[in-house]
Amino acid sequence: MGAQAAVQGACDRFVGKLPNVTRALCEDARLSEGGAQSLRGTPIYLRDVGADTGKLRVLVIGGIHGDELSSTAVALHWIRLAANERVDMPQPVHWRFLPLVNPDGMLARPPRRTNASGVDLNRNFPTPNWERDAAVYWQKRTGKDPRRWPGPKPLSEPETRFVHQQMQSFKPHLIVSIHAPYGVLDFDGPSVPPSRLGRLYLDQVGIFPGSLGNYGGVHKGVPVVTIELPNSIRTPLDAETRQMWMDLLRWTAAKITVDGPTAR
Repeated sequence: MGAQAAVQGACDRFVGKLPNVTRALCEDARLSEGGAQSLRGTPIYLRDVGADTGKLRVLVIGGIHGDELSSTAVALHWIRLAANERVDMPQPVHWRFLPLVNPDGMLARPPRRTNASGVDLNRNFPTPNWERDAAVYWQKRTGKDPRRWPGPKPLSEPETRFVHQQMQSFKPHLIVSIHAPYGVLDFDGPSVPPSRLGRLYLDQVGIFPGSLGNYGGVHKGVPVVTIELPNSIRTPLDAETRQMWMDLLRWTAAKITVDGPTAR
């Protein structure tokens, strides 16, 4: 599929279903197919910004949970800011955006947290002792909540396999994962966490078997900033979305380096 056809295909799927996302914003994001598909065959899209010069690699992920519509919308707004606003950084940044990892969940009617297999993708990453811990946590701590089923085995789903492959090939120095609706920041891994992004303040809520924060931040040693937006179906105001982005840039410039996170 050509680049323009990929853009049109993505926007045909997204516009009208995501809050605060116009056709112009979506097309301006210039999404391309990432080489993987969801369980139901929908492409998983990506956008690289700064690939030609960036040495510091940052992976930004939205829509792991399909009913957290605002997370994908904010990722699309951040693509526009990354591509169009020049900000001097001590190290040029290569941004890779995956704005919607769980398209089947988002496109369901109504949108749902899990993918087409009913798996909570944010419990499906291969954390140590997953086989021992994930099912026990699901049964005892969630009461077998179907919205939080970790799946039959780690990386059982094409969506989590794609994110895992991106981590292996892109080798990010930082992962930013956008969620909703708890209105806080979470952080896993080395480095000093950001104290706030916009109006969101740090409130580390712990780790879960199979979560991206646990896998990336604790097991792989890649800092993972988890952003919990205040609302799943409404985005923050555009000014607040931009403020979160600027705060993220300032913290990244101060605390993350190509050689690994620092605590300057």
